[in-house]
Amino acid sequence: MDEFEDIRPYRDDEVRPVVDRLLQDNDLSSALAKFRHPLLYTFFPGWVTKKAHAILSEEIAHVQTIHDVQKIIEKYLDALIESTTTSLTSEGLESLDTTEPYLFMSNHRDITMDPALCNYMIYHHGLETLQIAIGDNLLQRLFLTDLMKLNKSFIVKRSVKGRDLLKASKQLSAYIHHCLKNGENVWIAQREGRAKDGIDKTESAIIKMLHMADRESTLKLTLQESITSLNIVPVTISYEFDPCDRAKAEELHTIDTTGKFEKDENSDVRSILAGMIGDKGDVHVAYGEKIQFSDAVTAEGVAREIDKQIIRNYKLHAVNYAAMELVQDDFMDFSTVPELLQISLAEFNSKRRVIKSRLGKMPKALQPYVLNMYANPVIRKSEIGAT
Repeated sequence: MDEFEDIRPYRDDEVRPVVDRLLQDNDLSSALAKFRHPLLYTFFPGWVTKKAHAILSEEIAHVQTIHDVQKIIEKYLDALIESTTTSLTSEGLESLDTTEPYLFMSNHRDITMDPALCNYMIYHHGLETLQIAIGDNLLQRLFLTDLMKLNKSFIVKRSVKGRDLLKASKQLSAYIHHCLKNGENVWIAQREGRAKDGIDKTESAIIKMLHMADRESTLKLTLQESITSLNIVPVTISYEFDPCDRAKAEELHTIDTTGKFEKDENSDVRSILAGMIGDKGDVHVAYGEKIQFSDAVTAEGVAREIDKQIIRNYKLHAVNYAAMELVQDDFMDFSTVPELLQISLAEFNSKRRVIKSRLGKMPKALQPYVLNMYANPVIRKSEIGAT
């Protein structure tokens, strides 16, 4: 049996049977109906679902390989970018060698759009599409599991405990190394779960996991040697607006007031859909410099270096400064913001009104969480002396 059988994506020879199974899944047809025609679905769910199924059947009739699947996904992603962003820009791609495989470690703000946009940009730069790490907590529905694995996603076992967790971590580390050695690019988030407070911070446990395969191999590589060999490139995705900001605030408020937050079986599906179809404004994807160390280093030291790049490359938007101003109006001289961002005062004032209007549509208890979500990147960049 393949040692990665239970976590790997589907192969080409498995695609058609999975696609045929998806065609029989009513949950998928219903989700597509809501996604494509949310208003019509409210009044005519049965008819819209039937129509969505018919369109899906036609779209995937020819699908035989992972490449076929990704061409369809690309079409949907093009439409999403066009309808939910005002601009999509990138930097740093010119420094990447298209003949090398990379481990892209990204900040994590959105469940599906983070890896999707990172993938989109590198693909159009001439690199191979990504193998994408995704937590098993997101795979509560069979159709989601199938869709993710058809799109080159591999599973991170977050639900296991104790000895099973150690075993799963070793398997995950080995699989990531396996992908890179076979010329496959990999995407992984810098932390478990999204940064709901706007603070991007790498978990050192992920660095330790990445070292496991090399540490226990016959080569017995040091952490410094292992990290250098992995070709880690930090990626920073900066969304002007977070379509899930209210939902994230509700979760943080519930934890603060009750001590815990319980998801229902549809929570992740709602977050995925909201992140996909919600307004994101200007979006910037920045690719940093390959992480390399010439001397001994700790997992915490590697995490700090990744954090520095992610924070430095974060693109602040006018709404971030507008939120910061509402949090602490003496934090800086906010009259300099138009010059910093090379925008007009009128545009900055417009963003000030936008953030106030956005807050005004939310309960007062949630507003501080949303404000901090947008303001924290300003604080983080100031801490490392960047703007």
